[in-house]
Amino acid sequence: MRITTIIAFILVLIGAINWLLIGLVSFNLVTFITMDYSLLSSIIYVLVGLSGLWMIFYSFMYKPFNEAR
Repeated sequence: MRITTIIAFILVLIGAINWLLIGLVSFNLVTFITMDYSLLSSIIYVLVGLSGLWMIFYSFMYKPFNEAR
């Protein structure tokens, strides 16, 4: 479970940095990294979204029950 959370946290950070760059300077980091290959970009966006959902689940559902032990 720990490695999943670490990977999810890294992907959420990548997503947050991407949105920061889009908002500040209109630069899409994911498109730049994938060289505008739309399938790979879509896969990265899906992984970032799933990672965000995992972090929500971990923060509100899993972590409080794990700390109760």
